Amino acid sequence: MEAQAAMPTEERVREALCTVDDPEVGMNIVDLGLVYRIDIAPERVRVELTMTSPACPMGDLITDNARRAVGAALPQDVAVDVLLVWDPPWTPDRMSESARQTFGWPR
Repeated sequence: MEAQAAMPTEERVREALCTVDDPEVGMNIVDLGLVYRIDIAPERVRVELTMTSPACPMGDLITDNARRAVGAALPQDVAVDVLLVWDPPWTPDRMSESARQTFGWPR
């Protein structure tokens, strides 16, 4: 029973990712729609995320920060893989409603 309590959940991973901001815009990567996928296995969590542009100079920093945030929220024996992906390309449609409102972008 205890092993299941320690099992990573998508909600816990997503909460950790909400603490990771894109420093260029000062908003978390979940609300920006940069998190594409979260895969959970008992001993591994894999996160796929993207940047708003392949030319984004913050890609390595954001990826490293995401890896640290997720790793800190999970038991030490759970491996964390954070991969930067480009397909499909990011669009503002992926942003949360609050993020679109912050930037003045209609739905």
